[in-house]
Amino acid sequence: MSSALARSRKSKVAHELLCERVYRPLAHLVVSMLLPLRVPPPLVAVTAGATGIAAAVQLAQGKLVLAAILVQAKTVLDNADGQLARLSGRITVFGRYLDSELDLFVNAALFAGVAVITGRPALAAAGFVALTIVLSVNYNGERLYRIEHGEDVSATPEADSRAAGVLRRLYLLLYAPQDRLVERFVARRLRHAGARERVAYHDRATLSVLANLGMSTQLLVFGACIAFGRPAAFAFVALAELALVLLLALRRELVIRVPGAREEAA
Repeated sequence: MSSALARSRKSKVAHELLCERVYRPLAHLVVSMLLPLRVPPPLVAVTAGATGIAAAVQLAQGKLVLAAILVQAKTVLDNADGQLARLSGRITVFGRYLDSELDLFVNAALFAGVAVITGRPALAAAGFVALTIVLSVNYNGERLYRIEHGEDVSATPEADSRAAGVLRRLYLLLYAPQDRLVERFVARRLRHAGARERVAYHDRATLSVLANLGMSTQLLVFGACIAFGRPAAFAFVALAELALVLLLALRRELVIRVPGAREEAA
């Protein structure tokens, strides 16, 4: 791994293998071209979002191969946004909120495209909700792990500009309810747990599984479903992933209920 690519790596407890092996190196090629031009990272995020919306439009029009290619281009640009910010030292709260909200809007647009082309809006809506929950659990799983290990992590950092303040309020509307729901669920499950059980509950094995259900992997599978002419299949994939998340939650119950499982999970 080049030193520049290593420096652009986001600090995480568990990494998404597909992202690390495929999309981050591809994104680094883009970043290498953009860095000398001093392109603002938010502009890359907006370009990624626009590419995702274009993919949704092409999907709704039945241009499946083009839609699948655009989805992958969106993924590369989405990775390039954060890498460029870290390498250029231009990490901002505005950029963080912008990236998160654009991802949500693009996912909604892609599933709307699925609804249009398949004529199955209920299935598309269920897939979107399932995917949103899976990604939220992924994000909050790592955040709560860090908090349990003494790190200062805020789900909603204070805005550093007026524009960031607007995006922060939008984040609070769109994402904060999900964050609070996960927090309350975990707090309820651990209300009688001791320190050892709490640390074991937030285990790395669960985080590793969740990390590999991240956005890059999701969009690769989504693109494959589109390219093979089965866009509705991804809704079923998202629902299956939600079932997997529930199984992971049941596994964590063993950590706080079965003494022998604590050491195994840790």
